[in-house]
Amino acid sequence: MSALTELTNHQVRLAARPVGLPKRSDWNFTTEPVREPVESGFVVKTLMLSLDPAMRGWMNEGKSYIPPVALGEVMRAGGVGQVIASRHASFPVGTYVSAGLGVQEYRAFDSGKGVTAIDLSVAPLEKWLNALGMPGMTGYFGLLDVGQPKPGETVVVSGASGAVGQTVGQVAKLKGCRVVGIAGGQAKCDFVVRELGFDACIDYRAGDVRDGLKKYCPTGVDVYFDNVGGEILDTVLTRINRGARIIICGAISQYNNTTPVKGPANYLSLLVNRARMEGIVVFDYADRYPVALKDIAQWMAEGKFTSREDIVEGLETFPEALLKLFSGENFGKLVLRVAGN
Repeated sequence: MSALTELTNHQVRLAARPVGLPKRSDWNFTTEPVREPVESGFVVKTLMLSLDPAMRGWMNEGKSYIPPVALGEVMRAGGVGQVIASRHASFPVGTYVSAGLGVQEYRAFDSGKGVTAIDLSVAPLEKWLNALGMPGMTGYFGLLDVGQPKPGETVVVSGASGAVGQTVGQVAKLKGCRVVGIAGGQAKCDFVVRELGFDACIDYRAGDVRDGLKKYCPTGVDVYFDNVGGEILDTVLTRINRGARIIICGAISQYNNTTPVKGPANYLSLLVNRARMEGIVVFDYADRYPVALKDIAQWMAEGKFTSREDIVEGLETFPEALLKLFSGENFGKLVLRVAGN
């Protein structure tokens, strides 16, 4: 057995409930020894962590689809890592895994529940936090199960260059849809069209989204995958077709409000157009992840699917790195590479 207790586990814990944008003072940086694995347990060294807009909601106290992170707890985060000590037959030393590792350098597991072995011959580590991770699963099931797109329909995706948006747009194209993205900045729009294969992209920073929708969706919107909420959601609701499906994945424009979240003002468009709006929480589809993984991995192998990651270095940069999500500074799926890996 390795002398794990000689290792120091650096951790980031939630110190206070943020008001508005999280501040560095909302976090505590702590250390503790790494413990030896129990019977049927194992220890994982964190290599990369997924930084997601949903993390902002997990910091708030109140009822949600998942319990909030408690004050003093290690911040919740999905990640990929490598087993460095094991007493579990299915997770021998050297195995690469995906799991809820938290914002820390090591995590000890008492069983294999919630841990998935990953194959780096299929894709590199960062892809397992993007297209083959929670964002990919969210985009896949949100679009196909909730959105139910049909060939020839027009699909609009906000946050199109982000982690979830990348998957939504590419899967929609593979299913024979016309796809229009909404993103911030010319570089992101160019990426969405030239590399991801969207038919068009509206730069919300450069002009009126309403005008862009009229130009690129002349026959209206059949499916809208919403990652941002707010004014963009309201604008898209004015362009939906009869029987349209609106998938509510996130509302990043609202997460740091210090006033109540702004709901859709144009919701009566749902009535007029006999449309529906439905939320997607990826954990509801956990038992079907292998289906999505198989499809996306196959598309990647065939050169029909790509993804882009924005990798930030160092556990100590976590507070500032997380803020990139809310300024739109990140370009692609935001990933934190833990120092020393």
